[in-house]
Amino acid sequence: MGVRRPFVAGNWKMNPDYAGAKALTEALGPALAPYLGSVDVGACPTHLHMPSCGPDLRKAGLLVGAQDAYPGTTGAFTGEVSVAMVKECGASFVLTGHSERRHVLMETDALVREKTHAALDAGLGCVLCIGEKIEQREAGKTDEVNRHQLESALAGLDEAVAKERLTVAYEPVWAIGTGKVASPQDAQDAHQKIRAVLAGLFSQETADSIRIQYGGSMKPENAAELLAQPDIDGGLIGGAALKADAFASIVEAAAGVVSP
Repeated sequence: MGVRRPFVAGNWKMNPDYAGAKALTEALGPALAPYLGSVDVGACPTHLHMPSCGPDLRKAGLLVGAQDAYPGTTGAFTGEVSVAMVKECGASFVLTGHSERRHVLMETDALVREKTHAALDAGLGCVLCIGEKIEQREAGKTDEVNRHQLESALAGLDEAVAKERLTVAYEPVWAIGTGKVASPQDAQDAHQKIRAVLAGLFSQETADSIRIQYGGSMKPENAAELLAQPDIDGGLIGGAALKADAFASIVEAAAGVVSP
């Protein structure tokens, strides 16, 4: 990982209920405490749970992330939660372009770009998610899809902002929640090519500073081998993030591969 400090973030998605969210929050602090000196760790509760869980997560040393945020500020956007609102609730970063937002809720590239820029313009970090579906992978279009999604979302972004607050999460859609996972070599190849695209958009120095997480069913059993790859700088964790011991094992693996 070189000079890039690992960043492991747990995406709780639409889980758990209030009691479960509070219990998970309480369990994460002691489970993660040994590793927070060498790894940045974040948790993304639902919007409804951010006000109740956020203070305790931050007290335990975790970053609080919003799973989504709308680019508008105020107005007639029923059901949406703005970037300003999640910032007010204590979020320090926002997920944009998650595969479920793109492929289940049908967000367009244009909307992903608006959300990405809005989060970064507000001074928040942004974890921009990109990745291919199984039919695109089988057609040999992985790199083409990743390039398109990166170029679309980051068009016009100031390089200094990207260097300071942007994270990219490569999440092969075919591996999310399926138990399938890219081999460490395949994942490294995708990450290396993503970094090359970032170098073309910005500069090699900036590309080398941007963390690229792997987000395709990382779990305790495969985390160490994935995180040992030179261009994999952490993980965006789904199911395993809902169990404090499993999530802590992944964070421990990230801490174990930090360069001295």
